[in-house]
Amino acid sequence: MRSADSAQQTGEQTWLWCAATIFSLIAFAANSVFCRLALRSGDIDPDSFTAIRLLGGALVLLPLCLKPLKSGASRGTWRGGFYLFVYAYLFSLAYVQLDAGVGALILFGAVQITMFALGMRGGEKLQMWVVLGMLMAFSGLIVLLAPGGSAPPLVSALFMAVAGIAWGCYSVLGKRSESPARDTAGNFLRSLPPMVIVAVIGLSQASLHITPTGAIYAIASGVLASGAGYVVWYAVVKRLRAQTAATLQLSVPVLASIAGVVLLSEPLSARMVAASLIVLGGIALALLGAKR
Repeated sequence: MRSADSAQQTGEQTWLWCAATIFSLIAFAANSVFCRLALRSGDIDPDSFTAIRLLGGALVLLPLCLKPLKSGASRGTWRGGFYLFVYAYLFSLAYVQLDAGVGALILFGAVQITMFALGMRGGEKLQMWVVLGMLMAFSGLIVLLAPGGSAPPLVSALFMAVAGIAWGCYSVLGKRSESPARDTAGNFLRSLPPMVIVAVIGLSQASLHITPTGAIYAIASGVLASGAGYVVWYAVVKRLRAQTAATLQLSVPVLASIAGVVLLSEPLSARMVAASLIVLGGIALALLGAKR
């Protein structure tokens, strides 16, 4: 009887972590959609969107930083705050020109490479099926970025790739987190000083503009998709190999593409469909390898 109860509890915990992982991935896709919604019609500039997004996330998580710390706990790091700022700022700059799905595919392609490299550096052993899945998924990114009439703008693509590297570093940093909620809150707070510098420069150049609609999208991105989503992700990523976590995130571009077509009326090109199918196939192969 005790064995049956234990098995049931294990099954419930598995479903709980699966649900948490899915929530995180949906939150990542929502960030792409909120950012594109805000920027595509000029409702807000990238600097203001990033500032409101980071400030919103910091404010909603601030109570977590005010609670007394347990022994060995922390409230984030300056390195985590820097990675978060670089990711969020370049993410916004890139989405001025990129469609939601295309931007997400470039972002998480760079995330995958970064997390695989850092996982190997940290001593993770390469599993053949996981590596094959990663290579297959990454080939989908190559299909998307190959020169042609539907290739994304190069500068925006580079911005998004660097944002992906920063997010990959931020995710791997979370594997050492003893308090995901407090660390996420502390990282958000530490991302604000460099953002203030960027905002001051924007004010001096009179390049900032905000409409109520743009501000609402930025707040939703900061409070819901970022604040809540990143806390859950920091809890989830501790339980995953870096390689598995990286490959799972490649499902986000597919979610963002579907949302972009449905909510933003963005075109669904044959190239994007092909790239998404290749990516999903790579994810399935990698997860199969991780399970083995």
